[in-house]
Amino acid sequence: MRTLVLGRTPARVTEVLATLRADGFDAEGVSTDEETRKLLETEEFGMLIIGGGVEPDSRAAIKEFAAEHQVRRVIDGALTEPFDAYVRREFEPLIREVASKG
Repeated sequence: MRTLVLGRTPARVTEVLATLRADGFDAEGVSTDEETRKLLETEEFGMLIIGGGVEPDSRAAIKEFAAEHQVRRVIDGALTEPFDAYVRREFEPLIREVASKG
């Protein structure tokens, strides 16, 4: 299952992607709402992680858009250091859970 990561800080998005990919997850990352919508329109993503820096209005609009484009679960994230440990503790179990439900 593909996961899309939206975060306003490109360096943090890169760190999240590095951890997810190292652990065998298929993930892409973006920093703008426009990029997010473009990728979600492909309906190739089952999971969406929205970073803590995404503004409330954008967050709500993206969640609504995601629901219309086959996203099965949206995770609200707010990274804490160390980032790799946070990703493994908070995101990866949820991705596995949704993926296991087919």
